[in-house]
Amino acid sequence: MVAIVDAMKSGEIPESQVAVVISDKADATGLEKARERGITTLVIERRGRTREEHDAEIISELRNRRVELVCLAGYMRLLSPTFIQAFPNKIVNIHPSLLPAFPGLDAQKQAFDAGVGVTGCTVHYVDELLDHGPVILQKDVDRLDDDTVETLSARILEQEHGLYVSALKKIVGKKGVSNHAV
Repeated sequence: MVAIVDAMKSGEIPESQVAVVISDKADATGLEKARERGITTLVIERRGRTREEHDAEIISELRNRRVELVCLAGYMRLLSPTFIQAFPNKIVNIHPSLLPAFPGLDAQKQAFDAGVGVTGCTVHYVDELLDHGPVILQKDVDRLDDDTVETLSARILEQEHGLYVSALKKIVGKKGVSNHAV
């Protein structure tokens, strides 16, 4: 999220702005980092609510801000079909593997345990399936002989920041998107 906000503020991602950063956790580190950068933040709790109720409130907030593209960063929950239908082909996610390989949680550990020589990260459009949808960009990350899950994960994360910014530049260039939410 920070890489995206900074890239938009600097003009690296042209003609775009972050409209709001939303989290379901009041103590999310990203909220403070967004506030430090002058970005509006919202906490929309999901506890005690159905996915549909939670998503409906987020949809309402995004529509009120005329958001054209939703960027997921660290959002560890499947979106409801209603949410996806509210923003068709306008929800983007980053995942720490070369999808379709290793979807779901702990993708880096999955890749490490599988013994693959190359893994990486993927920016993709979100559809109703887990870590699925058309790929926008991918970046390879080699697994080194002395890697641990932690060192491999750290190198993938380094690549995720630049890849997400590159993917958004590509999207904005194609669609003339003018407002983003992370």
